[in-house]
Amino acid sequence: MSGRIPLRKRLLVRLLITSGLIAVCSVAATAWLAVETTTRALREEQGQALADDMDVLSRLSGYAATHPDWTGVEKTVRELSAKTGRRIALTTADRTPIADSAPPGTSLPRSAAATVDPLRTDTFSERGAQLGGTDPRVVGPYRLTGPERGKLEAVARERQRCFDRYGLDTTLTRTPSGRPVLTTADGVADPGYVPEPCADGKLNTPVPTEEKALIALQKQARGCLTRAGLDPGMPLALGADFIGLPAKTPTRAPAFAKAGDDKAWRTAQACLDDARRAQLDPYVAPAAELFLGGGGDTPAVRFDMSPANKTKVIGTAGLVLAVTVAVTAVVATRLVRPLRALTEAAQQPPDRHVRVPVTTRDETGILAAAFNELTERRERLEAQRRAMVSDIAHELRSPLTNIRGWLEVTRDGVVDPDPALLASLHDEALVLQRVIDDLRDLADADAGTLRLHPEPVRCDELLDQVAAAHRVAADAAGVSLRTAVDGTPWLNADPVRMRQALGNLVSNALRHTPAGGTVTLAARGDGDSVLLEVADTGTGMAPDDLAHVFDRFWRAEKSRSRRTGGSGLGLPIVRHLVAAHGGTAEVTSEPGKGSVFTLRLPGTAGQDGPPGEPTTSVVPAR
Repeated sequence: MSGRIPLRKRLLVRLLITSGLIAVCSVAATAWLAVETTTRALREEQGQALADDMDVLSRLSGYAATHPDWTGVEKTVRELSAKTGRRIALTTADRTPIADSAPPGTSLPRSAAATVDPLRTDTFSERGAQLGGTDPRVVGPYRLTGPERGKLEAVARERQRCFDRYGLDTTLTRTPSGRPVLTTADGVADPGYVPEPCADGKLNTPVPTEEKALIALQKQARGCLTRAGLDPGMPLALGADFIGLPAKTPTRAPAFAKAGDDKAWRTAQACLDDARRAQLDPYVAPAAELFLGGGGDTPAVRFDMSPANKTKVIGTAGLVLAVTVAVTAVVATRLVRPLRALTEAAQQPPDRHVRVPVTTRDETGILAAAFNELTERRERLEAQRRAMVSDIAHELRSPLTNIRGWLEVTRDGVVDPDPALLASLHDEALVLQRVIDDLRDLADADAGTLRLHPEPVRCDELLDQVAAAHRVAADAAGVSLRTAVDGTPWLNADPVRMRQALGNLVSNALRHTPAGGTVTLAARGDGDSVLLEVADTGTGMAPDDLAHVFDRFWRAEKSRSRRTGGSGLGLPIVRHLVAAHGGTAEVTSEPGKGSVFTLRLPGTAGQDGPPGEPTTSVVPAR
């Protein structure tokens, strides 16, 4: 068998190919995942390094904003270096060292990372807050005195209580200059709505220290304003930069902006910025160059696949493939062995009914057990087939033997063909015809060619017709035949086939009910179903016999002949006919008390008028 199977279709080869593909995909997915993870980690490391750089620049800019020189910055530089794990160096513009966390003599990187100048900074002290202008921590002459701070704080507390009365929730904060500021929950210092009782203007009014600094600022900017053709006497407003907001700087009075001259406004603002830097310059440390990293040039962080790394990756992938192929070969061999045993058992002659040993509990073991069960069922079916052929031959032999015997003696002139003989031969022919008809019905049911002509049927009329057809037989047997219908249930069924099924049950009940007994035909609804029952008060059946009632050629009493016990095909036909209508047939019995056959069929809605045109359907093979 294995020699006739193409190599590419063998289970072992397919398992090896599948395992190889799985291994290749696994290695590729693992490599991709490793590269992605490494790349993500490197990006996060780069992002963390950038954040650390921002912190370093912020700390050093803050130091320069609050100190007139760089004296004492070495301690801050070393703390930052220990925190970030990087070298930090500060030099003048000509690279004269100011402070360095590296040992003396260590060379500086090729270029500076940033310039630390609190008067000309493009990065604020908070991460991600990009600004231009002066670091707001540069206070200089705008730092408030102690009494001024106390006075403004009292005014701020009063303003906060006023806001609270009008439902405005604010927080009191302090700027580097010491000025208190009220901010809303979203961090805005100027609420869009200010209640009139709270708008006294005291909190935003410059104190003497700020007025003095603003006057000095105006004098500093006078020359520039004059050269630009602007009025140098225009008063200055208190800039938001002094109350901790990064959106404004000291500016001209609001009335100046209403003139609508944008060019003049920008010129005046530039003059004020230059004058402010000159005013604050004595209070801050001079600009310095910031160097980060190790000595010499530090290459950018990147993922380098060197030849050695490539060799390791290829070697590891090859090892994984080799191990996968070896393990798959062993597993496939163990899988193929029981399959070969199954193949050899299936190729044996059918009459041997070979079984295979079940050695595992996996899918192969389940397949072997199923094969053994199939073999057992085939053996049982073969025995049933032989018994059925024998029963059919027996059922046909008896009437044919009788007919042949009477015809031969009549031909030889032993007896005369009188009416009694002809009536006996006719009865034998009817018995033979009934057996043949029963066999034909069973064959049609098995082949799926049993035709039905369903139409709406009233159950009471159906039972009356069956009872009328068997009334004479019931009277002859001394058995009372009754009908009982609960309501008016309807069926969508073939009336001829239903009369045949019920007729078989009634005939069977009459044969097994002694004189004086009762056979009852009943019908009732049960939800969406209709129950048809044939109950008798006959001899009943033993519990062991109930499982074989609907088997072909089976009789509860083996001593009964074909004439007294029937052909053994009536109840199997009942089961097939009911199944063809989508129903089920059941039986309950108790020895000495009778039996009850129940047919459960799908019900249908009642019909007030005459039934519609009947339809034809073919029942599929079961």
